[in-house]
Amino acid sequence: MKLVKYLFKRFIPIFIGSIGFFSLVLILVDLMMNLWKFIQNESAVKDVLRLMLLYFPKTLSYSIPLGVLFAVSYSLSDLYANNELTAVFACGVSLFKFTLPLLIFSIALSFGLLIFDDLVIVPTYKQKQELQQKLLGEHKSENSENIVVISDSSRIIYKAKLYESNQKRLYDLYLVYRTDDKKLDSVIHADSAFWNQEEQKWHLSGVIQYLYNDGEIAIVDNPDSSYTDRLNEPAETFKNNTINVESVNIKEAKAYINHLRRVGLPFQEELSVYYKKFAFPFIIFVVVFMSIGLSGKSRKNVLLISLSLSVASAVLFYVMQMVTMILAKFGYITPFMGAWFPVFIFVIASIVLMRYART
Repeated sequence: MKLVKYLFKRFIPIFIGSIGFFSLVLILVDLMMNLWKFIQNESAVKDVLRLMLLYFPKTLSYSIPLGVLFAVSYSLSDLYANNELTAVFACGVSLFKFTLPLLIFSIALSFGLLIFDDLVIVPTYKQKQELQQKLLGEHKSENSENIVVISDSSRIIYKAKLYESNQKRLYDLYLVYRTDDKKLDSVIHADSAFWNQEEQKWHLSGVIQYLYNDGEIAIVDNPDSSYTDRLNEPAETFKNNTINVESVNIKEAKAYINHLRRVGLPFQEELSVYYKKFAFPFIIFVVVFMSIGLSGKSRKNVLLISLSLSVASAVLFYVMQMVTMILAKFGYITPFMGAWFPVFIFVIASIVLMRYART
């Protein structure tokens, strides 16, 4: 128990200090990138400070893995340099047993970060983005162009040139109707269509219907109600409501991916980001495991060596994850592997480093 207390006494101050340092750097970088725009738009100082405060929880999600990696690596390397670990090993305590409390702490911290991200980071980062758009005069249009939506269990396909969000109206609309066995049944063209909120369906104007039957096409000016009454795809589906899965909570992300699946839109990239929400917090466990294996590589320049190894390992991990996420986006690997493959690789690398660590 005394060894555990001593280990955390060395680890905790460095961990907290490194988190504060990395968070401050990220906040200042974000500020510098937009500083000229804030000056140009005459943004109030209190609003900019509030923006920085709202960004702080998001910086923690990036700083904690870096901070814990540096703190563990530096603490253990310093113990090696002062021959304190040599005394621990001489008492029959292995490196794994001595550092086991750090591994348990990292697992608890990983679960904590997952919950913290869902409850705190997501809402504060959303407020930060909304406030920043307001300060910089940026507005996102909800109008959409060249929309294709699959509805009614793939029996109806909507294709419109434009959706106007304010009026809830579609322009230059084509409706392709298919039978249950996915054969062509009919095509309807409408100059426009507007969403009736009370009836919860679309009303068409300037309509022409093309009925396909046994290889022959018949033109009808007034489509049968059996076709038009089925047009109940909600207007919200056609809005420019592209969501960044990383910036919403788990429940909203899952609902958005299910929506993409339902309307027949690509969802591989969003699904890989959804899995990344669960994989990313466990980077903390991975980096602690790795830093245990990396510690003690040098007795000189412990601070510099620890910082260099921490930054190099973090960069390598993020680059690998960026590559796997791109591969998942284009379907070369599954979304699950896109998010979790770097974690698996670094766990294996950590086991190897632990095996050959100095004891």
